[in-house]
Amino acid sequence: MTSFDVSLESGLKKLDEYLLSRSYITGYHASKDDLTVHTSLVKPPPSDFVNVSRWYNHIEALLRICGVSGEGCGVTIEGSAPASKEAITTPPVADNKASAVEEDDDDDVDLFGEETEEEKKAAEERAASVKASGKKKESGKSSVLLDVKPWDDETDMKKLEEAVRSVQMEGLLWGASHLIPVGYGIKKLQIMMTIVDDLVSVDSLIEEHLTVEPISEYVQSCDIAAFNKI
Repeated sequence: MTSFDVSLESGLKKLDEYLLSRSYITGYHASKDDLTVHTSLVKPPPSDFVNVSRWYNHIEALLRICGVSGEGCGVTIEGSAPASKEAITTPPVADNKASAVEEDDDDDVDLFGEETEEEKKAAEERAASVKASGKKKESGKSSVLLDVKPWDDETDMKKLEEAVRSVQMEGLLWGASHLIPVGYGIKKLQIMMTIVDDLVSVDSLIEEHLTVEPISEYVQSCDIAAFNKI
């Protein structure tokens, strides 16, 4: 079981070294272990801890976009009580001021909980209204996190990212990205994208666009790191 004491600078340094060659606390996908450590940080880590800051910002982005559902392998935080089940499974709520319109919108959608009876009724009424007006129901969307690996440490990662983002098609929207060290001076590109399910197939996107010439000049392989319905 992995253990950290993030209340001390020495603990943050240990975590920073641990994340040098890792994207997540345990495993290859975001899990409840990441939420446990994320929750124990009372504020964003100092920028001096490059790897911790990169990991922290990535988990923040996942929580805003699609949440974290992986079980994890187990992690403990020294000097603090074990996180409750509710604290681990429920993403933290951002402490931001919102306008009255934004607050009304937030009341309509519960991103991480189950639908209430009122929400179900409202959804049924909207569906009936769309059907009555002859409008086509909007396709579902998914949030996808891609790991894009270069050929070697001499690959220009800026050009690699430009090549990836040059792929444009209906139903595809590129999002935030960052570089993650994987060892021996090599870094991989981790990039978020949002797709319309009926218009974009991730497997086809990778096979027919991201791993063929001229992009294959920079990209050795491209894998799905996380896939979540929106």
